[in-house]
Amino acid sequence: MSATHERVSDGSSHSSGVGVQRPVGIDALLERVRAGYQRIEPQEAYEAARAGDALLVDIRYAALRERDGLIPDTLVVERNELEWRLDPQGSHRLPEATSHCLRVVVICNEGYASSLAVQSLHQLGLHRATDLVGGFQAWRAARLPVV
Repeated sequence: MSATHERVSDGSSHSSGVGVQRPVGIDALLERVRAGYQRIEPQEAYEAARAGDALLVDIRYAALRERDGLIPDTLVVERNELEWRLDPQGSHRLPEATSHCLRVVVICNEGYASSLAVQSLHQLGLHRATDLVGGFQAWRAARLPVV
């Protein structure tokens, strides 16, 4: 086997060119991403939003919002627009995207996609971004307000 290939644990080989990273599964990726910040529980998110200390951002797609409802006073931003809408330096930012110090709580359906979204927001400099443990479903199970 040439020096440009290496054997991986499943017995296959792949090119080990410059910049190539070993494959990682989604569970390991989520663990790695979440290790970089403190996630927030539903009750804490509710209290922070009520106190004006956090902006709740719902990234669930429309069908889920229509089926399950919305958290009151939550900003709805589709996942594919999130970075453009929350970047305080961006030309397509929302009025709420006032600072890199903004505390954003990203909410997806069950708390998985939101973790990956937070990683992206951190890369934009929104260092206080976090996500809701268990997502919208945990919020609803905690019997917090839904409309």
